[in-house]
Amino acid sequence: MKRFADLYTALDETTKTSAKVEAIAAYLASSPPEDAVWAINFLIGRRPKRLIEIRKLRAWAIEEAGVPDWLFDESYQAVGDLAELIALLLPAPTATTGLPLHYWVEERLLPLRGQDDARRRESLIGAWREMDERQRFVWNKLITGAFRVGVSQSLVVRAVAQVSGIDANVISHRVMGDWAPTPDFYAQLTGADSSDADISRPYPFCLAYPIEGDIRQLENPGDWQVEWKWDGIRSQLIRRRWHTFLWSRGEELITERFPELEALGSLLPEGTVIDGEILAWKDAAPMPFAQMQRRIGRKALSEKMLRDVPAAIVAYDLLEDGGHDIRESPLETRRARLAEIVRSASQSGHLILSPAVEAASWEDLEALRRTSRERGVEGFMLKRFGSPYRVGRRRGDWWKWKVEPYSVDAVLLYAQPGSGKRASLFTDYTFAIWDKDELVPFAKAYSGLSDEEIRKVDAFVRRNTIEKFGPVRSVKPELVFEIAFEGIQKSPRHRSGIAVRFPRMARWRTDKRAADADTIDTVKALIGS
Repeated sequence: MKRFADLYTALDETTKTSAKVEAIAAYLASSPPEDAVWAINFLIGRRPKRLIEIRKLRAWAIEEAGVPDWLFDESYQAVGDLAELIALLLPAPTATTGLPLHYWVEERLLPLRGQDDARRRESLIGAWREMDERQRFVWNKLITGAFRVGVSQSLVVRAVAQVSGIDANVISHRVMGDWAPTPDFYAQLTGADSSDADISRPYPFCLAYPIEGDIRQLENPGDWQVEWKWDGIRSQLIRRRWHTFLWSRGEELITERFPELEALGSLLPEGTVIDGEILAWKDAAPMPFAQMQRRIGRKALSEKMLRDVPAAIVAYDLLEDGGHDIRESPLETRRARLAEIVRSASQSGHLILSPAVEAASWEDLEALRRTSRERGVEGFMLKRFGSPYRVGRRRGDWWKWKVEPYSVDAVLLYAQPGSGKRASLFTDYTFAIWDKDELVPFAKAYSGLSDEEIRKVDAFVRRNTIEKFGPVRSVKPELVFEIAFEGIQKSPRHRSGIAVRFPRMARWRTDKRAADADTIDTVKALIGS
């Protein structure tokens, strides 16, 4: 555990990707498989769900640290991170141990879920007394389900590839899907033979960069396959060994939530993997994403729901054909074979080929792009002819040219501290719009400002706080920001009656007063648009 805590510290203290890769590789090379596989599991973001309720963790930490409640709460306001605060407040360990990571996870961490409170308290305090401050911090992060460190999955893959000598693209594929962090899996991950790979395993998704600047920088429009950018759930539909699997981009197996797509699998050739977008689809057209959210929010799908909100997958690409990985084949070759497969399964009504958009010039495409919202799409995807299907987000071959976001001017009403390195700054904001003479909250946002702007807003919040509600401060309604968002819909669950998708701060409107902010009627009018 100490070595893993030291690795966490090393990763947290550097911003250099090469240094992060070297640190992970050094840890893996010097660790037994049973430790290495758990490190990989945690570093790529596979965290256990919260094992102890926060209120109980707080109470037991206060008891062990011997501090009054008020001091703990005031300290939390200053530190901003519960795991770090507890690690700092606890008394020195009685006796540290050199027990390995896998022991702490398998024998002490995971069993907490099945224990009663008395046993969990005893186990937790016992662990704290055996750990130094760094170990306690990481341990607390794992317990609360909040473990994260500044490394991407691609950096972990690079480190594993460096240690194993296996190509990084192969490693990327092997860490996808559902696997258990065992020494056997580590051997499969780093071994030359992958014939025993899980038949459900998806491929890493190829992702697009947004177009920055003039679209004409891509030069000849004839070099690109243009498709609509659909607003749904990016997924892979897999048919292998007479079984069907449906994976989301977030590596969640969602087959059971879409029975019509699971049935579709029986119409596909064996050894087929399709990349596409799951949409609520009815009468040969996409339904609003809000309809898909109705399905996502249900634990059990009724026959009525399946009739009212049927799902389809709009197929983008073909990754595996006849059991062969064809990602390195040219785009047009993969597309032609995909079209054949879609035609063979067209009777289902649940598999649709993403149509290519034809236009003679960038000006023609720009005119079509302006019709995106009325078509229920987000803009265009542009894919270079001849390109392979790459791993992750790479510049050059795939671009997304999205329609301009909605935007409104709103007033800062509430603020609260961020987390991690931003724990001492007010960075998470609630914005309001006018409903007659009253400001009504309508969106929360925490991204879009520069570090300098954040410091200025933080200073404003501290000088202009009206009330405190735990970590939340209400402030004088004076600052106006342009809030951009991708979608808007009616919502009876929100006081404003509306909900927006992916809100962020586009800019600080220092040229506007609070009275100049938008009204609820103006914002609701966007729903109809």
